[in-house]
Amino acid sequence: MRTDAPLSTGPRSPGGSPPALQTIVASLVATGRVSREQLAYAQRVQAKLETPRPTLEVLKDLKFVTDEQIKAAVRENAAPACLGSLLAELGRIRAEDLSTALAIRAESDPPRRMGEILLERRLIDERALLEVLSQQMGFPCVDPDFTEIDPRLFFKAPAATYEAHGFVPVRMEEGKPLIAFADPLEPADLDAARETFGPNLTAAIARKSAIVRAIKRAQRTKQRERISAADEGSIIALVDGIIQAAVARRASDIHIEPFKEHTRIRFRQDGVLVHHDEFPAALHGAVTNRLKVMCDVDITEKRRHQGGRFVVDQGERRLDLRASFYVTVHGEKIVLRLLNRQSQLIRLEESGMAPRMVERFKEEALYLPSGIILITGPTGSGKTTTVYGCINHINDPQTAIITAEEPVEYVIEGIAQCSINPRIQLTFEETLRHIVRQDPDVIVIGEIRDTFSAEVAVQAALTGHKVITTFHTEDSIGGLLRLLNMNIEAFLIASTVVSIMAQRLLRQVCPDCAASYRPTPIDLQRLGYGPGDAEEARFTKGRGCARCQYTGYRGRVGIFELLLLSEEIRNAIIQHQTSQEIRRISIESSGLTTLLEDGLVKAAAGVTTIEELLRCLPRLQRPRPLPELRRLLEV
Repeated sequence: MRTDAPLSTGPRSPGGSPPALQTIVASLVATGRVSREQLAYAQRVQAKLETPRPTLEVLKDLKFVTDEQIKAAVRENAAPACLGSLLAELGRIRAEDLSTALAIRAESDPPRRMGEILLERRLIDERALLEVLSQQMGFPCVDPDFTEIDPRLFFKAPAATYEAHGFVPVRMEEGKPLIAFADPLEPADLDAARETFGPNLTAAIARKSAIVRAIKRAQRTKQRERISAADEGSIIALVDGIIQAAVARRASDIHIEPFKEHTRIRFRQDGVLVHHDEFPAALHGAVTNRLKVMCDVDITEKRRHQGGRFVVDQGERRLDLRASFYVTVHGEKIVLRLLNRQSQLIRLEESGMAPRMVERFKEEALYLPSGIILITGPTGSGKTTTVYGCINHINDPQTAIITAEEPVEYVIEGIAQCSINPRIQLTFEETLRHIVRQDPDVIVIGEIRDTFSAEVAVQAALTGHKVITTFHTEDSIGGLLRLLNMNIEAFLIASTVVSIMAQRLLRQVCPDCAASYRPTPIDLQRLGYGPGDAEEARFTKGRGCARCQYTGYRGRVGIFELLLLSEEIRNAIIQHQTSQEIRRISIESSGLTTLLEDGLVKAAAGVTTIEELLRCLPRLQRPRPLPELRRLLEV
């Protein structure tokens, strides 16, 4: 497509509206890509479907047409009469959504664009809309959020010009500048771009919000290039700005990653890394030294990995940041974990645990006078939050609770909390030797990390104490296997461990843009279900909106697997039976519901998505039917 020629949607009627063109299916038939017999057969199949589906999707399922042929048909019809009709035909919006949007447009004065209405009503995700527009108009679709902006192009015009006309230059491509437009058909925007970059340019489509962010990011990068590494005040402001931005976006971790020409900053939000910003590589050393000074670690040491922590006051909030400095070929990669010491405690009933599971966990584990309660899962799965929920639930004036943590993440009134500090020889080993001399009823060990801490937990449980601790394992059965691997005798494990709670944190569907959908047979098959196993489910997906930063997710929900050790399970441990056999016995005798099964119940209720289950949860066996799982969990 020539971009130096005047851009147009085609000839217009006297009323100003584009001419009516054939639909995609009609175009496929007219060009011989689909025969009339194939279309008739597809329509007969379509009429028999219980769930209505567009003709185009049926043709694809029957393998009468490919995605490439559909794209070709869309581009040949360069100016469809109605964008909404195109989206409905492609299966991107429902027929009722199209009717709603058409009614709104008919009542609008002056007339509004269909795309604006669909986005405003959250009937389509902005990314999906851009993809279709890209196919429809033949322009490439770019995402400035994940594209490096060429500064030589960017500074050919003031940022105000880009903001006023909704475009940003991206890079040189085949000798021509690639310009990302929010609306590449707007004549005023095109004229402004051609005045700066000349008539020979390549127009692309991008989200307007991404264009605005790219303009601001390029401006910040230019400002930072003027900062000298010796300008201490600017470096301090840069570091403080990164931390403040992470706090504002509720990030759990900050990743500062050095590369050859730049340093990338990413935040972990809701368990997923999200690109935040970049700054020149020349400043990385100064930023590293600033953080090392804040952590009080050796700034001269560049060859060894280091770790530390520091505290930041954010108004009334007090943040504890744990820092890890990891030596790479381009400098030290820094990860900061943000811990809010005064965060609100989450009650067990509010954690996402099913009502029946909460009840059993309290009665058959928490309320027992002694024994080990293990909370397991990988890093960032919410183990510490669950531990504090347990402590808070059993905390009363008649109970002496003492902890050994690294560090103390939540401050709870009425219990003795010790924050481990190896730099002054206040180690786990030293603390655990003294902890049993404090006459505790409940001992909380931040994490079982080696054989010594495992032995202390077992000995404390044998002497009548209740021990609550965390462990890094894949599932509940894995906790038993890891203790065996630490050379703890099987009969000691069977005698002291009363329960193991495995958990994960999955992203929740954004409630502001959630929409129901039917999973594909392939997705259900990957979970171990057939087409008829999820008929009663109400699966949802987020379309993407400003509240969730167009991810479709906002917040996280806990997924749990509770193993309560019955006599049958204890005997299986002593007999050193396999994990598969112990899991079978646990399901039959102890009512174990696996992580995948708990996740399926939540996905079927529209809380999370199948994609999150596949991304985060182990699939060790075929899940049971949904009605049975709902009965077991009482949901």
